[in-house]
Amino acid sequence: MTLGTAQHGTPFSSDGGPDLAAALTELLRHLPVAPRLLGFGEPLHGEQRFLRLRNQMFHHLVEHAGYRSIAIESSCLGGLLVDALVDGGDGSVDEVMTTGFSHTFGEYAANRDLVEWLVTYNRGRSPQDRVRFYGFDAPMETMGAESPRRSLYALDTYLSTTLDPDDLPCTIAELDALLGDDARWSNPAGAMDPTQSIGASADAIRLRRLTDDLVLLLRMEAPRLHAANSPDQRWLAELHARTAVGLLDYHAVMATDNARRIPRLLGVRDLMMADNLCAIVEREADRGPTFAFAHNGHLQKGESQWTMGEHQLHWWCAGGHLDGRLGDAYRVIGSAIGTAHHHTIAEPEPASLEGELYAATTGNVLIATDALPNGPRERRTSANYAYIPLETTSLTELDAIVFVRDIEPVQAD
Repeated sequence: MTLGTAQHGTPFSSDGGPDLAAALTELLRHLPVAPRLLGFGEPLHGEQRFLRLRNQMFHHLVEHAGYRSIAIESSCLGGLLVDALVDGGDGSVDEVMTTGFSHTFGEYAANRDLVEWLVTYNRGRSPQDRVRFYGFDAPMETMGAESPRRSLYALDTYLSTTLDPDDLPCTIAELDALLGDDARWSNPAGAMDPTQSIGASADAIRLRRLTDDLVLLLRMEAPRLHAANSPDQRWLAELHARTAVGLLDYHAVMATDNARRIPRLLGVRDLMMADNLCAIVEREADRGPTFAFAHNGHLQKGESQWTMGEHQLHWWCAGGHLDGRLGDAYRVIGSAIGTAHHHTIAEPEPASLEGELYAATTGNVLIATDALPNGPRERRTSANYAYIPLETTSLTELDAIVFVRDIEPVQAD
């Protein structure tokens, strides 16, 4: 595949615009297989330039390439509230920006723009043609994960509505007693101190076993449950089953005390992301491809790495799982920055991949990674620990790169 030249790529203006859409069209046109899931990664959270580029790319994909869903790195349960609104439900944009996003992402103006665009686009359209919104992240924040209560209650309701109570492994009262106060699950002290985590308690161990039994029942009784419920109800039940299991796994790992504790926690989260994205792709198969947006470190097709003090952590990210499961049906565009001094990102070292792009360009470009020469490169350094530089392995773990050469702070409206 050739996308422009190895030196210059396909340029686009500072605000994206039609030339970004043209570059994206050219990239997709040269892929041997049309992706069912196209990822776009940002190099750090909190820079709205990439969210705006995401919005422009997604508008084009919806209007010209048949995409009918977007999935972002935000709570999979909160995302249900956003999707209900954009599907014509009650409520307001103000409400879902508060309740429908995790990681404070609801505070970003570009995310509000996305929700408002979806509301407008879907108005008056048939259900088959409406664009769905998904969160694909686990329901957790940086310093902990929430209680599995919401998902266990939803799963129990789905099963008990159709099945005989004697078939269920427990009652809702037993679940409630084991769950206890939600605050003991979300205790932020457990993130750094495994002895403060509920995950190794007798209640959590018992709850994990009962959850496995509930999920087994969901699978064993699938024919009966499918006959009695709509496809949307079944999909929600499976989402809640995945979420309950994943949260309990996360809390169990949080309660362990060994050198691999942190990367295993990160790995559980990314596995939940991958499972959610695969379920979304399957659900959307007859409507169109899905566009996914997250940090590069979640979407690249390999291991994620993170330097934490003297330790180099590594774990399989969501994109690594997706690459194995979906093959060529999964493609990902990563992104990188030349300079962004307000983020303490200075000019890259010349021998780094970003340094080569910085020297070879005068503006922003979208370039296919197989148009870049192979060879060893130095890893870029950055004073901003939240910015994860590109690696030499990025040439095989990303299909293309959006390189934004220089970012200046945007003045508040």
